[in-house]
Amino acid sequence: MAENRFKKKEKKSNGGGGGLGRGIFGSIERALKIGALFEQGVPVKFMPYGMFLAFLLVFYIWNTHYAERTTRKVNVLEVEVEDMKADYTTMKADYEVESKLSSVAKRVKDIGLIESPEPPKKLVVQ
Repeated sequence: MAENRFKKKEKKSNGGGGGLGRGIFGSIERALKIGALFEQGVPVKFMPYGMFLAFLLVFYIWNTHYAERTTRKVNVLEVEVEDMKADYTTMKADYEVESKLSSVAKRVKDIGLIESPEPPKKLVVQ
C-alpha cells in the first residue's frame, strides 16, 4: 500500500514577506535584478569603484576631524590673543603714566637728582 503523505501547499505572497513579492520592494528588486547580480558573490569589476568610494569616505571623515580640530585651535588662540591685547593695553597705560615728568622726578629724587628750573635751550650749529 501507498504511504500517506501531506500535500504541499503553495504559499501566496502578499508582498510583505521575503522573496520577490508584489510589493514596492519586490518591484524594485525585480527592476534592478539585484538578486541575479550578486548570486555568486561580488563581481570583481566593482572592486575599483568600491575601493574608490571607501577612499572617499575615509578622506571625508579625516577632513571633518581635521577641520574641527583646527577650529578648536583657532578658538583657543583667539582667546589667547584677546588676553595678550588686554595685557598690552595695561602695560602701555602704565608706561605712559611712569614716563611722565612728574613720575620720573619723584623716582630720581631719592638719588639726589632734581629738576632743572630753566627750560632746555636749543643749540644751533652753523
